[in-house]
Amino acid sequence: MSKKDKFTDFSQTPPAGFTASTLTALPHASSPTSLRSASASRLPETASPGSPPSRHPESQNPSLASPASRHPDPAGRIKAVLFDYDGTVGDTNQLVIDSWQHTFMTIRGRRTDDELLYHTFGEPLRETMARFFPEHDLEDALRIYRDWQAAQDQNRWYLFPGMRQLIGELRRRGYRMGIVTSRTRDSLERALVYLGMEDTFSAIVTCDDTTVHKPEPEPALIGLEKLDVSANQALFVGDTHYDMGCAHNAGIEAVLVGWSRSMRPEDKVGIYRPDYEIKNAGELLEILEKC
Repeated sequence: MSKKDKFTDFSQTPPAGFTASTLTALPHASSPTSLRSASASRLPETASPGSPPSRHPESQNPSLASPASRHPDPAGRIKAVLFDYDGTVGDTNQLVIDSWQHTFMTIRGRRTDDELLYHTFGEPLRETMARFFPEHDLEDALRIYRDWQAAQDQNRWYLFPGMRQLIGELRRRGYRMGIVTSRTRDSLERALVYLGMEDTFSAIVTCDDTTVHKPEPEPALIGLEKLDVSANQALFVGDTHYDMGCAHNAGIEAVLVGWSRSMRPEDKVGIYRPDYEIKNAGELLEILEKC
């Protein structure tokens, strides 16, 4: 098999007739062979024979161009979509679990229950770490986790099925997009570069941008301000009760992804109850068409 045969590019923006059913039929865009090395973040415009196709389709496809070249706003009420990253856009679930288990093994000499870890998804790492290891130096515990993950994650950054196609279609339709995450800015930017999506989002809010975190409203409110939209003009898409609470505290309608590993049925109460739930990425388009 040639080097070219090992790469498949699923990042081209769908045509105008793109629908949810079309999207869910598309292959998994997060296969390791569909990604590029962060150390080769820019492939040549003209690839040599046998080389993989560019992982930067925005250079070939106007609808994935820089946010400044966005189409006019959609006609409906919703003008923008805020996404959580981990567990929503990026399929980092197992990477996060493995990072935690490495930290537990290093500090305690044993693993912990995966389900306990899943329920912490969406919380800032520093807060979770201080709660799990109150007897251990916090900075050292963070170093153990982050150093191990940094050595792993360039081979383990994937997108959930259909997510790249969905984001391309949202851009084609003129929606403003942002990411609101509890991840650090440095690690998020490395992930987006690796995935060829560093020019995709007009607003990025990380745990470095505020001292108040999800489920408090401030991260989402910063995202709205950066996108220049009001709360009733946006949807917030996430996978945790932290995301649902942050959205509702900011006055934004919340969408829960069906591939969530952290949101249990008993969590869906009060401010944590999602306004919408989607089973696959394409169903977000159906929601937007009704808004």
